[in-house]
Amino acid sequence: MKFILVTKDAEIIAGTQGAFQPEDELLIFDTWQAALESCEDADLLFVDLIATLIKPHKIAGYEQFAEAKMSHTVASATPLVLIAPPDDYELDFMAGYPNFVFAHLRRPVTYKIFRRASTWV
Repeated sequence: MKFILVTKDAEIIAGTQGAFQPEDELLIFDTWQAALESCEDADLLFVDLIATLIKPHKIAGYEQFAEAKMSHTVASATPLVLIAPPDDYELDFMAGYPNFVFAHLRRPVTYKIFRRASTWV
């Protein structure tokens, strides 16, 4: 299986250690643009919402990501697992797109959560 992760958070990256099967492929990106281009044959796309923001606490960067993913010829079909910001992280607002998010993970995202998510597909 092929999994893609977009994050700049070292704790989230650490949570992936050993979570996937040895034959699985995990690609980690710190920007969503490069990740979308790597979605060919990907089973899940994990995206840390904070990594999509252009300005801290402003949701516009996430909206830009969402629109790009929905219109991407390959990535549009890849199920999105959204990693929420910490509970105390304030956003100016939150936009929703029908049927856009396959699953939503709350922090902290640990080995156990990534291991469970890898069985969803």
